[in-house]
Amino acid sequence: MADNSELLTPRQVQARYGIAPQTLANYRWRSEGPAYIKTSPSRTGRVLYRTSAIEQWLNERTVSPAAQQAG
Repeated sequence: MADNSELLTPRQVQARYGIAPQTLANYRWRSEGPAYIKTSPSRTGRVLYRTSAIEQWLNERTVSPAAQQAG
């Protein structure tokens, strides 16, 4: 079981969750997507994601087929 405080780079997010780094960058630019950490305010600051933030974001987007039919 992964430690939920583990920090991942965008490439590690892609390897673990299948979300491309460019997709993550697009989400950041549009102020969407999972919460992230930026190590520096400059354009070259490193971006990291907590596994708990990724999993929470995915859970919030999980759709139950039964719930779709009821609505």
